[in-house]
Amino acid sequence: MRLQGKTAIVTGGASGFGAGIAQKFLAEGARVMIADINGDAARDKARQFGLNATAQQVDVSDLASVQAMADAALSTLGQLDILVNNAGITHLPKPLEEVSEDDFDHVFKVNMKSVYLTARAFVPTMKARGAGVILNVASTAGLSPRPNLNWYNASKGWMITATKTMAVELAPSGVRVNAICPVAGETPLLKSFMGEDTPEIRAKFLSTIPLGRFSTPEDMANAACFLCSDEASMITGTALEVDGGRCI
Repeated sequence: MRLQGKTAIVTGGASGFGAGIAQKFLAEGARVMIADINGDAARDKARQFGLNATAQQVDVSDLASVQAMADAALSTLGQLDILVNNAGITHLPKPLEEVSEDDFDHVFKVNMKSVYLTARAFVPTMKARGAGVILNVASTAGLSPRPNLNWYNASKGWMITATKTMAVELAPSGVRVNAICPVAGETPLLKSFMGEDTPEIRAKFLSTIPLGRFSTPEDMANAACFLCSDEASMITGTALEVDGGRCI
């Protein structure tokens, strides 16, 4: 029960890595708000996960929606101990100059602006308490980019840099900030990363991962739990590769 008595928000928590993280946090004793743009899916997960899980519909790219999530968290959870910025999207693989402006703006808002908006909403109270943990779900794409995912790669590189600068600024206030960098996994985004899901394309992806498999929600959940627990109290500003050796 490494998170006993802690409270947490997991954005994008209704599916994929986010759902795995939320389930692990609950199993380790935390109370968790599952926040997702799909409110029905968030409510379904909260019912599935039990009494210590609550649901909140949120558009992490929208200031008013993020503030509404913060207000709901205050009334439901009281103080917030852990914020997991997991919500993310990608554009389809294509040459960088062919990505539409609308697709670029969507990636920018969900993957990057969301970190700014949640920081505005939650950092002041964490600083006032002198405690808190923020975990950003970045990607190996921000460290070892794949061709034709240029603007997604760039957004995750931005998230890694944001993690480090947030960490160094917030450390004197007792707030830790880290990131995890997953390799492609069995999540709703996998098909988008690959363009199409065929045995041949899967084999090509897997050939770049030394351990020979995709990542799982459980892999991310275990790493997230450690970094958000008191066991990691001396760790801040790191971008942990959870990638089966992909970035070697």
